[in-house]
Amino acid sequence: MQTNVLEYLERGALARCPDGVAARSDDSTCTYRELADWARSCAADLCQRVSATRQPIAVYLPKHWQVIVADLGILYSGNCYSNLDVNSPPQRMRAILDNLQPAAVITSADLLPKLVALGFPLERLVTLAEIQSVAAAIPAEASAAALANRRASALDTDPVCIINTSGSTGIPKSVAMNHRNVIDFIDWTLETFTFGPRDVFGSLSPFYFDIYTLELYVALATGASISIIPDSLAPFPAKLVEHLAKNHVTFLFWVPSVMVNIANMGLLDKFDLSALTRVFFAGEVFPTRQFNLWRRALPQAQFVNLYGPIEITVDCTYYIIDREFADNEPLPIGIPCRNTEILILDANDRPAGAGQTGELCVRGSSLAMGYWNNPERTAAAFVQNPLNTAYPEMIYRTGDLASWNERGEIMFAGRKDYQIKHMGYRIELGEIETAVTSIGEISAGCVVYNAEQKEITLFYSSENDLSPGEIRKRLAPALPGYMLPRVFHRLDVMPLNPNGKIDRHHLHQRLNRRDSRTNTVSAHSHGPLTSDPSPARGEGNSGAKSAGK
Repeated sequence: MQTNVLEYLERGALARCPDGVAARSDDSTCTYRELADWARSCAADLCQRVSATRQPIAVYLPKHWQVIVADLGILYSGNCYSNLDVNSPPQRMRAILDNLQPAAVITSADLLPKLVALGFPLERLVTLAEIQSVAAAIPAEASAAALANRRASALDTDPVCIINTSGSTGIPKSVAMNHRNVIDFIDWTLETFTFGPRDVFGSLSPFYFDIYTLELYVALATGASISIIPDSLAPFPAKLVEHLAKNHVTFLFWVPSVMVNIANMGLLDKFDLSALTRVFFAGEVFPTRQFNLWRRALPQAQFVNLYGPIEITVDCTYYIIDREFADNEPLPIGIPCRNTEILILDANDRPAGAGQTGELCVRGSSLAMGYWNNPERTAAAFVQNPLNTAYPEMIYRTGDLASWNERGEIMFAGRKDYQIKHMGYRIELGEIETAVTSIGEISAGCVVYNAEQKEITLFYSSENDLSPGEIRKRLAPALPGYMLPRVFHRLDVMPLNPNGKIDRHHLHQRLNRRDSRTNTVSAHSHGPLTSDPSPARGEGNSGAKSAGK
């Protein structure tokens, strides 16, 4: 039985194709043999620097294959890695480091001053160059013995990585996952889908995001190559698609917002993407109209919709899209992954009936260890299964709403905190968004609720202006009157967070900065906002435009 994620490398790519390209950045590549050698050298140095095991060691480096070297080196040393965002604001980074209290931080010479400025102890900072220099002086026998000792004491319940994500309180959450969590998910992936050494992964998500977990360990197990897409390309859809074609990418695992932009710009027919045979997407709802553009452009590709918060180790449900969907028909999130059970619980913590919406909860080996250094938050989210009173059994309460459809598939219905009470009705904002994105002229949309003004507000992007009256007319066949947005704001581009998802928090902030008397929002570089004093307020062909950006 596999007990350590390093076995994916040792029994997989290193044994079968050691000279195959493990990862490629713009300026260089590394083979699996080089990856393993450098990782073990890194571990030998870390064993001398960090006497303890099962401790977090942070990696503060730009997205590059050297991050993979550092992560594997940390694992060989018997510790767990936490990849950090080098572009994170100082206050947020300080909060993350204060919570993690890492035994060391691996960085580069040019980034080291930023960490010193945050007050992190200099003696716990180490650059990759220092590690390579020190490791070269350690006798091979001593290095091998140190790593063997660390490995001998390791268990599959030891932490493997910590992923830092947004917290509703403003303080980031640090989700800890162990070897068993990751192995459970990766084994399901390998059993359900076929990957091999000829696959090329188009890696767009940051390495501090959970998609990296699937990309890394599936590649280590199969010998696939990770083509690391530079962060500088992320804002430019045409350059992203060009990268896929140039590098003969066969597999993507992206968030839908990026894919929506590519579809809206008509880029799928302008490049040769015939090598692309499998496309995963997760993280947010993929508007079906734009999904259908991808599916029509890539008939050779298998498309898979995955769902799951970080707390259950990447994803817990999947739907291999095997039938046609109308542009206004939402995609299912499918069925549970192997060794996972999905519970949809009503307000009384009883199983919801077919078609009844309830909170999606998860049980199984995929459940993360909890939140690092935060037992109170862990206890609130990872709770005793209310359907089992016989023995201790944890489930994770996602805060997401879902239902079972007539085919036995799970349908995502939005967030509990996106469910609003308006005019006496309970409304799912996600249902409104699905209807909005089925309008041909609208490329993306996000609905937020202004509780103070009791207004449903639509932010949308489109090439041309649409009057509020026209949008409401187009939505009327799909939505009852009480669900129609009342305030409309057209943006040139929807704001995205660092993970590539629509930044709802930013849009809420824009509402909060609004002058309630004129219904204007403060200017921002993402695009113009407008106001209109008519009953359906917002930008229209006759509406008064707000001044400037």
